[in-house]
Amino acid sequence: MPPTDPGARPCPDPHITPADAGGGRGDLLDGVAGWGATDTPAGSFRLVPVHLDRDLPLLTRWMNDPVVADFWELAGPASVTRAHVRAQLDGDGRSVPCLGVLDSTPMSYFEIYRADLDPLALHYPARPQDTGVHLLIGGGAHRGRGTGTALLRAVTDLVLRHRPACTRVVAEPDLRNTPSVSAFLNAGYRFSAELDLPDKRAALMVSDRSLRHLL
Repeated sequence: MPPTDPGARPCPDPHITPADAGGGRGDLLDGVAGWGATDTPAGSFRLVPVHLDRDLPLLTRWMNDPVVADFWELAGPASVTRAHVRAQLDGDGRSVPCLGVLDSTPMSYFEIYRADLDPLALHYPARPQDTGVHLLIGGGAHRGRGTGTALLRAVTDLVLRHRPACTRVVAEPDLRNTPSVSAFLNAGYRFSAELDLPDKRAALMVSDRSLRHLL
């Protein structure tokens, strides 16, 4: 196993509910908080909805990592990260911000969202219940080792397992972010199109439920 991020800390409660995560309104994603752990080549992995009082310092540090900041554009004081996450927690549940916890250590950040209800749907032929994924790996110790690919496979499988109405998972990494695009490709996503989004030129990546058994 690669060394853990020295600034990360064990997640104290793997059973956080959406209300505990700060929004109190549940989610439109079939209960991300209850999806549970799954095995990956890198270790046992689970998604834990963000609790700002607990997680803000860690998330802020990750957002100020130059590798992350180039693409997330959330560098700055904690208030910048707080505003970004709080907008999701106070929303209607269409996007759930989560820590990715690997063997009890928070080491990544995911946003699981309803792509069909997102502005992204204006830029591609969205289907009902399309589910989107945003991802960052926190700390260099977990980068460049295939960990991102392993986690994307795990999260995609979790989405399709727990969201039976969802026929595909989508993502729109920045085209300039070659490691991210490669991780999606290696995780079984196909490149579908280039998208001109308001803030970036993106690669539309798609993982179809009907094809997962072939990957």
